[in-house]
Amino acid sequence: MKFTKMQGIGNDYVYVNCFEETIADPSAVARFVSDRHFGIGSDGLILVKPSDVADCEMDMYNLDGSQGAMCGNGIRCVAKFAYDHGIVHKKNITVNTKSGIKYLDLDIKDGKVSSVKVNMGSPILTAKMIPVVSDKEQVINQPLDVNGTIWNITAVSMGNPHAVTYMEDVNSLDIEKVGPMFENHINFPDRINTEFVKVIDRRTLQMRVWERGSGETLACGTGACAVAVASTLNGLVDEDVPITVKLLGGDLQILWNRQENLVYMTGPATTVFEGEIDLSSI
Repeated sequence: MKFTKMQGIGNDYVYVNCFEETIADPSAVARFVSDRHFGIGSDGLILVKPSDVADCEMDMYNLDGSQGAMCGNGIRCVAKFAYDHGIVHKKNITVNTKSGIKYLDLDIKDGKVSSVKVNMGSPILTAKMIPVVSDKEQVINQPLDVNGTIWNITAVSMGNPHAVTYMEDVNSLDIEKVGPMFENHINFPDRINTEFVKVIDRRTLQMRVWERGSGETLACGTGACAVAVASTLNGLVDEDVPITVKLLGGDLQILWNRQENLVYMTGPATTVFEGEIDLSSI
């Protein structure tokens, strides 16, 4: 299998051109290639496929083999992959995902994509649609008992479910202990991605993320979008201006246009290396 290793501010995936390749068991391949000792090493596998409704399709799998609906950092790299490999030849493209068609604007430098602005669509705030078990229609700054500790959470879906909570110090958080408790909490029937956030100022946020199926990652684009939305709902940031979200792997610019009710994410996309791997041992 030929592949391209790519990353968006440290959120790395193995990309495969399924205009040319056929992957019989993508879940097994995802587990194999994601292993950082015996495989290529990544947060998962993303297949770039033909689409009848968009310029291409993004089919993603987490490192545990589970299928994901959407990845903000991953889709920026899909755009770069499609343009740099000649699948598309324009600066404004569409990508079909499990959470709908996304619209992307490409910034081209020296014939290659350097950064991508993604229309991430409208945030979903209705609890049962995220889904979150709650007696309220929306979960905004609501207490949640996580193994005996009360956390206040705001729930947002960006095509995948997120729980956002705020802390004074995210650096010292034992996320390896707390993250799985959130992910597998009974109130999240489809599991949850959890963002632990510190407010630096009204236009700057710092976050760490525990992603369902992958654990802590250096970055999460949908998570950064959810954090910007949640912070606006809680009155912690200025409205209708780009918010800088600082992640372990780098920064993303997030704008929630309230009039359009659309979230825009801008950030880099980088090719790490290309290669070929033997899948016969799977």
